[in-house]
Amino acid sequence: MRFFLFLIVAFSFAACTSNNVTTDNSLKKYFDEQKAEGCFGLFNNGNGQFTIYNLPRYRDSAFLPASTFKIVNALVGLQTGKITNDSMIIKWDGVTRDNPEWNQDLSMYRAFRVSAVPYFQEVARRIGRDTLQHWVDSIAYGTKKIKGPVDSFWLNNTLKITPDEEMGLVKRLYFNQLPFFTPYQEVVKKAMLFEDKPTYRLSYKTGLGRKEDGTPLAWVVGWIEENRHPYFFVLNMESKDSTADLLNGRMTALRGILKQLGFFEGQR
Repeated sequence: MRFFLFLIVAFSFAACTSNNVTTDNSLKKYFDEQKAEGCFGLFNNGNGQFTIYNLPRYRDSAFLPASTFKIVNALVGLQTGKITNDSMIIKWDGVTRDNPEWNQDLSMYRAFRVSAVPYFQEVARRIGRDTLQHWVDSIAYGTKKIKGPVDSFWLNNTLKITPDEEMGLVKRLYFNQLPFFTPYQEVVKKAMLFEDKPTYRLSYKTGLGRKEDGTPLAWVVGWIEENRHPYFFVLNMESKDSTADLLNGRMTALRGILKQLGFFEGQR
């Protein structure tokens, strides 16, 4: 019975119909500015209304989750005890990588915030394939497919998820309604909080990867709170333009969109 109720809740969080969706094509300019195409979704938790740019992509297209999967990886690591707390250090393996913030010993909290792939690859190896598959199945995460090395299935285009499903995940996380102990969900939410201002709080997880054809793909998923009221968002973009900078452009686009929609002033 509990599992049946969980499925209902999970579905309702991700569902959107023509009756509660406003399509806003004016948001296209933020993708054009980044030489990208993509989609954006915002859910107003107070009235159940969605604001969407590019509904077909948002609702129907699935993509590799890239580092947005760290939300699940961290939760499973905490639940299974492979991550003891957000201060748990995994020592640097000595391999110098392009991101200098990864080339050091890192705590879970810091690794999450700098999106350190090596840290969470090691966490995945410690958790193991069978346990990860159990939890991916339990929360009905995207296509639920784990193929290839256990430390890279969220990067190799076997596991995929739609932007709508990402929206459902972050909403359940916000309300502690994922099947993980509440304190562990709070730990992950703490790591996602990047801006805590008098007028708003912005929490998110980014992701950056490549599709099967090599096209760069970027995500930002999370929520913004104003006057203690949450709005959940998903931004997904890709670009075949070799001069596009999705690493920085995804946040530029997100902030531009949120500003246009009336956020950051504490008046929502």
